[in-house]
Amino acid sequence: MDAHRVDCVGALVYDDQHRLLVVRRANEPGRGLWSIPGGRVEPGEDDPAAVAREVAEETGLTVEVGALVGEVERDGPKGALYVIRDYEATAVGGSLTPGDDASDAKFVTRAEFLTLPTTTLLTSTLEQWNALPG
Repeated sequence: MDAHRVDCVGALVYDDQHRLLVVRRANEPGRGLWSIPGGRVEPGEDDPAAVAREVAEETGLTVEVGALVGEVERDGPKGALYVIRDYEATAVGGSLTPGDDASDAKFVTRAEFLTLPTTTLLTSTLEQWNALPG
């Protein structure tokens, strides 16, 4: 087992206008940049539980977690390798309020998304997965 592997999840949440839920990161890595809600999988959690918890903590929304969309690897600090699995998720409750390590949270159109300063490779990855909003 690789001691430096860090399992993470992200959520691709769209509203009924197919706008994408994004959060502005309040902490490193990527402080001030926009990304999709997500974070580390905690010990004892499976991916769907981690996705639901992270979305709730960062956006105030309750989600139903769907299919795996894709997986990426990103280099982290001190030799860590972040293995990030992104899932479709549907908002089923809650109210959109940034929290935890998000300084802002909102749904954006494709045009709005493309003007935001986003985390490394987010836009190109979502393009590859055909997962951009709109």
